[in-house]
Amino acid sequence: MMTDQALWTPSAERVANATVTAFRLAAEQRWGVSLPDYDALYAWSVAQPGQFWVSVWDGEGGSGGVIGARGERVLVDADRMPGAQWFPDARLNFAQNLLRARDDQDAIVFWGEDRVHNRLTRAELYRAVAHFAAALRAQGVVAGDRVAAYMPNLPETVIAMLAAASIGAVFTSASPDFGVQGVLDRFGQTAPKVLLACDGYYYNGKTVDVLGKLGEIVGGLPSVERVVVVPYVHHDHDLSHVPHARMYADFIAPFRLVDDLEFAALPFDHPLYIMYSSGTTGVPKCIVHGAGGTLLQHLKEHRLHADVQPGDRVFYFTTCGWMMWNWLVSALAAEATVLLYDGSPFAAANRILFDYADSERMTHFGTSAKFLDAAAKFGLKPRESHRLDTVRVLLSTGSPLVAEGFDYVYREIKADLQLSSISGGTDIVSCFVLGSPVRPVWRGEIQCRGLGMAVEVWDEDGRPLRGEKGELVCTRPFPAMPVGFWNDPDGSKYRAAYFERFPGVWCHGDFCELTAHGGVVIYGRSDATLNPGGVRIGTAEIYRQVEQLAEVVESLVIGQDWPPQNPSDVRVVLFVKLREGLVLDEALVERIRRTIREHTTPRHVPAKVLQVADIPRTKSGKIVELAVRNVVHGRPVKNQEALANPEALVHFRDRAELHS
Repeated sequence: MMTDQALWTPSAERVANATVTAFRLAAEQRWGVSLPDYDALYAWSVAQPGQFWVSVWDGEGGSGGVIGARGERVLVDADRMPGAQWFPDARLNFAQNLLRARDDQDAIVFWGEDRVHNRLTRAELYRAVAHFAAALRAQGVVAGDRVAAYMPNLPETVIAMLAAASIGAVFTSASPDFGVQGVLDRFGQTAPKVLLACDGYYYNGKTVDVLGKLGEIVGGLPSVERVVVVPYVHHDHDLSHVPHARMYADFIAPFRLVDDLEFAALPFDHPLYIMYSSGTTGVPKCIVHGAGGTLLQHLKEHRLHADVQPGDRVFYFTTCGWMMWNWLVSALAAEATVLLYDGSPFAAANRILFDYADSERMTHFGTSAKFLDAAAKFGLKPRESHRLDTVRVLLSTGSPLVAEGFDYVYREIKADLQLSSISGGTDIVSCFVLGSPVRPVWRGEIQCRGLGMAVEVWDEDGRPLRGEKGELVCTRPFPAMPVGFWNDPDGSKYRAAYFERFPGVWCHGDFCELTAHGGVVIYGRSDATLNPGGVRIGTAEIYRQVEQLAEVVESLVIGQDWPPQNPSDVRVVLFVKLREGLVLDEALVERIRRTIREHTTPRHVPAKVLQVADIPRTKSGKIVELAVRNVVHGRPVKNQEALANPEALVHFRDRAELHS
């Protein structure tokens, strides 16, 4: 359990002005119910999901709402999971909802480190999407075709997505740091007709070329009929080695006089995105998300949980290979300005993201727990070096934010803001648990369960828990459930991924705890949970202690089958990456063990502590305990292309210390 200490409490004025407050009061009037506080609102949203999601669609209390025809039926087959149908008579277009304004206010601001700055007004974005959509139609793209982007987080990536969505084509993306095989593992399954690609990107002041591998990628994608190349880092482009390639300007040139868009009216579950699991245990799963569910869920999360209001300026540090990109772009539907960034988060002497916040009057600063950990290690004190006067909400995801990370934010970044640790995933392109502008922030806790999400914590026998660790489950259907998996005609892969553990209930695979405050603590992935002596331990419990030590940059922990020849138990093995120039000695090992023992239990104390030069991680920055566990046990890591630094695995292979 975390310390019973509220780090931030919203003022009465802030609660009164929050969109969720207006939504709650309007729902009381409309449905004749008493909803005195957030807890009551949450309970109603789960007990009466039809009423709740209709209120979200209709924009109750000025909460936005969906442009489209809702239809009469709200939820069919509500007792089936999977199988429930939301708004089966509805017609809408995702792009139309994100392009609801055509004025001279900023729609997109872009920074490419400190080298490239750009911005588009809402009117300019609308016209740019119209040009690209007309070019796609001329290329023969129709509803259901796939449009893929192998792109940095550029405005053109957003333009291509919106253009595809306006037609009803399905958008899928990967970041340009993926290798050739990583791209083919993804796009090769989904067979795009058009591929948008960049010529390169910047990272930490360096220019990285992409054109060199683009020809090989296209050669492995026989479905691609047109490659559209976006100039970003080069002035001159030789595309002779890239089949079907044209420069972006040439692709849209015949349609520059087009200034209007035709939005296809599509069913609620019409496919919008194909997203990919991390792929570290095999070829990535292709997860299909529908337009209606994605839009409704994102409107709810932006408006009611993050309190994004018209004119706000929303940022999230992400790449186009992570679902937070899709989440960020949807802030356009809340009439916010989207602040895009591509490059290293520690460019410009570690200041770049905070410089961006001040320069562009950022209201919502989204990042990862690892960024906050690193900023603390670097000794950054943004409250002294930057104004940050417009920042109201700081969001964190990617891995659990430990209690000390909460302390750092309020001590060194800003005292008066909503620290919104959030958790969900690619599986639902959104969150199960996240923040609320009307609730306190308690040290080490995610503020609340998401409205309309019947989230519980269960033990191994399916009994609800409170104040104890267990599995995160969702017991009732919700609109942002995937439409299904690509190339899974009978739905067997989809059901196996989420519904086999507890039939009829979504089991997400997070090891967590529901707190006395109604908040949530995430302890790590269930499949990475340690089990020494039959006691389940979340990996985040150990990381929290180890990474407080100044010598430790990062760590990774696994359970090793023990003894190797005839395993009857597991032992805890901890790997540490130390500050440059430091060597792990017995004194530091003992300090690490003592720190863990004093703040957890003897079962948390690692049997082995070993130094490594690097920690392997996915493209989105998540450490990969399972891949390391496979290496330690002599099993293959099936898809190393999913890793940002696969070479790091060598540090864990054939270590003599792991056999003693």
